[in-house]
Amino acid sequence: MLAFLLIPFALAAVVGIFMLYPWGHDQKTGADLGFGQSPVNGEVISAGATSCSEGEAGQGCVQLAVKMQDGPRANQTIEQVVPTDPGSPRFAVGDQVVLSYAGENPDDPTSFQVVDFQRGMPLTLLALVFAAAVLVLGRWQGLAALVGLGLSLVMLVGFVLPAILAGEDPLLVAVVGAGLIMFIVLYLTHGFSARTSTAVLGTLLSLALIGVLSTAFSAATSLTGLDENTSSLIGALGAPIDARGLLLAGIVIGALGVLDDVTVTQTSAVWELRAANPALSWRQLYGAGLRIGRDHVSSAVNTLVLAYAGAALPMLLAYTLSGRTFGEVVSSQAVAQEVVRTLVGSVGLVAAVPITTAIAALVAVQEPAEQPGEAGAERAKKRRRPGRAGSR
Repeated sequence: MLAFLLIPFALAAVVGIFMLYPWGHDQKTGADLGFGQSPVNGEVISAGATSCSEGEAGQGCVQLAVKMQDGPRANQTIEQVVPTDPGSPRFAVGDQVVLSYAGENPDDPTSFQVVDFQRGMPLTLLALVFAAAVLVLGRWQGLAALVGLGLSLVMLVGFVLPAILAGEDPLLVAVVGAGLIMFIVLYLTHGFSARTSTAVLGTLLSLALIGVLSTAFSAATSLTGLDENTSSLIGALGAPIDARGLLLAGIVIGALGVLDDVTVTQTSAVWELRAANPALSWRQLYGAGLRIGRDHVSSAVNTLVLAYAGAALPMLLAYTLSGRTFGEVVSSQAVAQEVVRTLVGSVGLVAAVPITTAIAALVAVQEPAEQPGEAGAERAKKRRRPGRAGSR
């Protein structure tokens, strides 16, 4: 039954990948779109207070001497004057920085501008700590989870982004990409089993509900998806991109990770309840699993809301200082799309609990249960030494 339900969706996802991938499409580069600034690495070797322009008194800026580490002036030093206002980063001696190079005369210091810090090494260290923590706790399953994470990133960078930039419908691309990510990651991490297939089916149904709700309420609230970044991207591309579809695609992809957590947890809970008491009926399994799910979903919804609020905190601060009422702030384009994103994701998260629990209970009661003591006897047998197996 599970194979009959899931195989068509898996095949549809694979076919969708081949149909939507921009085969032979000439992808524009940043230089083609007017983003011609090339990053160049450097190190600040000296810093001193100075005026912001020649002939002006005061010390409102900092003069930096930056030794270039790569680019057209590698191992050479250039002077840069950067402001010290609250909206600008503060640079000091020893900082590893990134400069933007306009691609013009490399001998002209004004062709360079210090724009950011180098973060490659700390981020790499953090990634290694994360990977080590997952491996220590999850062992082989943790390794499979890391491989699944890598494949998810490959799918996003190698398929979802190029297909959207090539002009394909963002929502359709997100649905196909999220579907294939779901099949690959869940089966790779948890193995091919009825338990995993149950989690996949629950995730698929909940994701479909989120897609329907996000489409309906983005239209009902007249969300355009045209925030500052999206408008700049569309203007640079010079090609039509469905901004609302891009918003919906973000909702679908963002909800997938949370849904995986809920559906896998609910499925595991039902299977463990079945193993602990094989006499439980479908109704009893469903009721017990639902009680576990209520605790899980109540904390997960709060986590989802706080995650979105934390990401949008600077925007919320700006709106708070604008003097507008709460209703005006919430109904504005930038905040309303986050409200729709959060509430639609939360509805899908809540719905995933009864949906997945019901499917898991139906499947679990069909599987043969172990007789009491069989599991313990089998484990004890494996622990015996070969030479002493018949000594008693």
